[in-house]
Amino acid sequence: MSLFQPTDPATHNPHGQHPVDVVIMAAGKGTRMKSRLPKVLQRLAHVPLVQHVLATAQQLQARSAVVITGHGADQVEAALAAIGGTLALKFVRQEPQLGTGHAVQQAVPVLGDDGVVVVLSGDVPLTLADTLQALIALCDGQHLALLTIDLPDPTGYGRVVRTGDAVTTIVEHKDANARQRTITEIYSGILAVPAALLKRWLARLDNQNAQGEYYLTDIVKFAVQDGVRVLAQKTEDAVQVAGINSPVQLAELERAYQRRQALALMEAGVRLADPARLDIRGHLRCGMDVEIDVNCIFEGAVTLGDNVTIGAHCVLADCTIEAGAVIHPFTHIDGGAQGVRVGEGALIGPFARLRPGAQLGAGVHIGNFVEVKNSTLAAGAKANHLAYLGDATVGERVNFGAGSITANYDGANKLRTTIEADVHVGSNCVLVAPVTLGAGATVGGGSTITKDVPSGALGVARGKQTHLANWARPAKKPT
Repeated sequence: MSLFQPTDPATHNPHGQHPVDVVIMAAGKGTRMKSRLPKVLQRLAHVPLVQHVLATAQQLQARSAVVITGHGADQVEAALAAIGGTLALKFVRQEPQLGTGHAVQQAVPVLGDDGVVVVLSGDVPLTLADTLQALIALCDGQHLALLTIDLPDPTGYGRVVRTGDAVTTIVEHKDANARQRTITEIYSGILAVPAALLKRWLARLDNQNAQGEYYLTDIVKFAVQDGVRVLAQKTEDAVQVAGINSPVQLAELERAYQRRQALALMEAGVRLADPARLDIRGHLRCGMDVEIDVNCIFEGAVTLGDNVTIGAHCVLADCTIEAGAVIHPFTHIDGGAQGVRVGEGALIGPFARLRPGAQLGAGVHIGNFVEVKNSTLAAGAKANHLAYLGDATVGERVNFGAGSITANYDGANKLRTTIEADVHVGSNCVLVAPVTLGAGATVGGGSTITKDVPSGALGVARGKQTHLANWARPAKKPT
């Protein structure tokens, strides 16, 4: 699943004469995650953290994204290369890891001198593109622009030191004196800076500090020394600058992300029974007057038409639900690569399962404990309970009885069943593919059909019922 939306930077450059190159720091180990998976590949809304950051870079219509890897570099680079999208990805490695300034130094050889560099972190996934656009505008190709925030507890963060309103330096927590530690404005780790100036300042870094590291934040004092304005854009939205270092923080930011999605849906007119009990793990598009009950999960690309109702505890992935359809509780729809389409006014569930390739026409009924896979059901067809339709073409107004199945697999190949319009299939029937039931045919309950049934005919294939009079049931032997 990709968050990327194709763009063509050649046709639209929102940054005027200053192309943007995004540098993403993704070298950290993430020890507190207690996981073999590199931190930036931990998932938020089912998507790696760093993929959220790359999606934001693409919204900026960046010329390139330079990802600085270190711990688990092979794994991170392979995962990101597989995502796709139009964004030009470059990878550089930080080995060993000697601080944030040292990390960005690794990107210098692949950065042009003509652009603005935006520095982001691979574990800070929810920064909005609009916030970064404003930061780039503040930079204006000539200033150093910092994204800052006031925190009630700034412990551990670099403090923004000002003289009057002018930013003069950033002091890391371990290097700060008692007065500086009372400052609540902190540097978020996000900045925009002209590439040519950044390269010049990176070359002047040293590690003479409490941690023996090369701090990226030291470029602030170099900018002041060189007479370059240092401008701070302060955000009040802590979610946009929140990083993830532990499973607890990951879960907290997951809820913040889902709350953001829920609010956007409600502002667009969607009725959510409880916005705190909704999970969107992809892209959800809704028409007018859509209603979604509690504990529903949406994955991949899902479209809900006007007046669609989604019952509680449903999972919908990669599907289109057309206007007026009702998805009853506990339904599972997984469209996969083929997708699933539910037609206008259809009724699905409860406890139904639609698998890849299910294409249901208008007014179709799929009831409880019915599974449909790679099958087309025309308008008005019904399978109301305890049935399986796999690799089938089902005509209009077909009634598919309880307990009946299409036997579509011969042990080596998947074979197709054709059921023409107005067929009635009784309960507990097995249709052994390949087989065709002609229009208007009837299949008697309990039949195993291995041959075509002509149009209008009754097909029955079962043993003749017999009776044995005075039958004595087996009795238990005495102990």
